[in-house]
Amino acid sequence: METCPARVPVLLVHGIRASATMWRFQEQSLRAAGYPVLAIDLPGHGQRMREPFTVPAALAAIDDGVARLGGRVLLVGLSLGGYYAVTYAANHPDRVAGLVAAGCSAVPRGVLLEGYRLLARLIHRLPDRGLWLHETMARRLLPPAGARDVLAGGAALDVMDSGLRATSTLAPLASLAAYPGPIWLVNGALDHFRLNERRFLAACHDGRIVVVPGATHLSSLAQPERFTAILLRIAALVSGHPSTGTTAPQ
Repeated sequence: METCPARVPVLLVHGIRASATMWRFQEQSLRAAGYPVLAIDLPGHGQRMREPFTVPAALAAIDDGVARLGGRVLLVGLSLGGYYAVTYAANHPDRVAGLVAAGCSAVPRGVLLEGYRLLARLIHRLPDRGLWLHETMARRLLPPAGARDVLAGGAALDVMDSGLRATSTLAPLASLAAYPGPIWLVNGALDHFRLNERRFLAACHDGRIVVVPGATHLSSLAQPERFTAILLRIAALVSGHPSTGTTAPQ
């Protein structure tokens, strides 16, 4: 009798100002399906709020998560986490069985990034450093459960400028080209970070675009069921499991 391949461990990397708690829905669903799963906090976020955010520190946090899961993972990053997941996969292709880069299909420099940095500096000058705005936007733009999850790990109010500045030094197109494994560019249909989506796809050796219907930038929170269904299909493909009856993401 043939033995079913082991399920690939899944490492989840959050977006800027968020934390590992933003992945609660995905963690629960993946774990229920039998996948080892870990969501990490990047420096300056969540339980590591007081640590400075730098490129080496962010990549080291991912490497530590990979080691905790056993050394070869399906690496999933969204927004800020997506850019660092892409960079990590390029640097350590032997440790990444597959890559999901969500909400990060825009080159992180130029007018788009400088505009975000300027806005972040202005918000940081508010008396509460932008806490009320951060919480209000989460509650207005996300479903109640998504807002609770993203706010549960606290607001990384001091990381925006340093995080964006560090990310501007990355070269995601070159990193996508350097990673030989399968890549899924998962973007919300309404995500403004789809700006360079086709360029990102063209850089991949083995890539495909998956669009989450009705989702904005934080697609895992805005449309958690749809995003998680996509993630479960990708995990099954990377694990070499038979089709579960749903269409594989292309």
